[in-house]
Amino acid sequence: MSLTERFKNAYRAFFDSGPTVPLYGAETEKLLEWLGIDPRNTKAIEEVTYYTCLKLLSETIGKMPLKYYRMTDEGRIRAEPTRATRLLTVRPNPYMTPTTLWTTTEMNCQHYGNGYIWIRRKFTPARYGGTCEVMDIWPMQSNSVSVYMDDAGIFGDAGKIYYGYVDPKTGKSYMFQSDDVMHFRTWYSLDGITGEPVRKILNYTLEGMGASQEVMNNQYKQGLTAAMAMQYTGDLSDDKRKLLTKKFADALSGPKNAGKVIPVPIGLQLTPLKISMADAQFAELRKASALQIAAAFGIKPNMINNYDKSSYASSEQQAIDYLVNTALIRIKQYEEEINAKFLEPQEQDARFFYKFNEKVILRTDAKTQMETLKDGVNNGIYKPNDARDYLDLPYDPAGNKLIVNGNYIPLEMVGQQYGISQEGGN
Repeated sequence: MSLTERFKNAYRAFFDSGPTVPLYGAETEKLLEWLGIDPRNTKAIEEVTYYTCLKLLSETIGKMPLKYYRMTDEGRIRAEPTRATRLLTVRPNPYMTPTTLWTTTEMNCQHYGNGYIWIRRKFTPARYGGTCEVMDIWPMQSNSVSVYMDDAGIFGDAGKIYYGYVDPKTGKSYMFQSDDVMHFRTWYSLDGITGEPVRKILNYTLEGMGASQEVMNNQYKQGLTAAMAMQYTGDLSDDKRKLLTKKFADALSGPKNAGKVIPVPIGLQLTPLKISMADAQFAELRKASALQIAAAFGIKPNMINNYDKSSYASSEQQAIDYLVNTALIRIKQYEEEINAKFLEPQEQDARFFYKFNEKVILRTDAKTQMETLKDGVNNGIYKPNDARDYLDLPYDPAGNKLIVNGNYIPLEMVGQQYGISQEGGN
């Protein structure tokens, strides 16, 4: 069975299961495996903050539309889409949308340190024209990909990089050239070739969080009260002492018994041990751990619903800060890799390129948006059709000209309207 069929079957196995998928179960495990997540390894991904950061970064890449441009002597213009362009912007393969492609790739990248997209090409022999056509593109499970540096020239020219892919279902191996794989990596890379997952930095933090969570769960099960010392007079056999202990434990432990009052026989005294959640500072520990996870991903506290030290005056400023300090380098890396690997040499020579529209991250309220567009049009920065395009409105035949206020004049003409030359004379 070909690799393409393996990709297709992986999707059928999940989507053919019906319109509803249980939260946990075999079908969910299939989806997690396809996303490159081992469903058995839950310790490193149990924390909701970790999932939130993965979600934010993945959706940031997934929600930005990819545009196809050409640089000309007059500036950047929209280029006519090609069949290959439609793969990136409309339908990468029969089973995915571009949103799914980019979100899945970034999810794998952040969780495993590297994200890979296979470009399936069809080559026509030279005697038939010697063409190369991109058939479709597929994300690869990162934990099934190995990167090889061919120092000895076993596969051809020495020094080239190759990507090995092992089908997790059949165990069959494939080898791809570097030009056929778009490779995205995290910021945590020591050699510039492969990246490391952020969870490697957070390993000890997550382990500590897991331990604190377990203690908190145990405290909750016991009614959020500490253990008690039972004092009694007389001598009880082991069986009677165990029976008495169980009786009061059942009556006092558990959330439903929190604050409950029970009668105690004469001669018996229950003394709570003075251990509280506040003394152990578990809430503070978990809060600090969540901030550490967010910081490692470059996520701001307000984006994980922590507003204790928020210094932003508006949501727009928060979005700008996130774009500049976190998302921009991810966007730039994606654009560089797409333009280097997906564009054909003749397209690169003709100065075609792809660019994400990062402005979707900076969407403001309707009033601010309209004022910004109005100022841009009135000052000759935007053409009217540029503003209409931003608002998803159709072009107007007369909207492709820059316009400015009639009172504006070039700098070198200042004063001429009064008959004064630039030298100050008449």
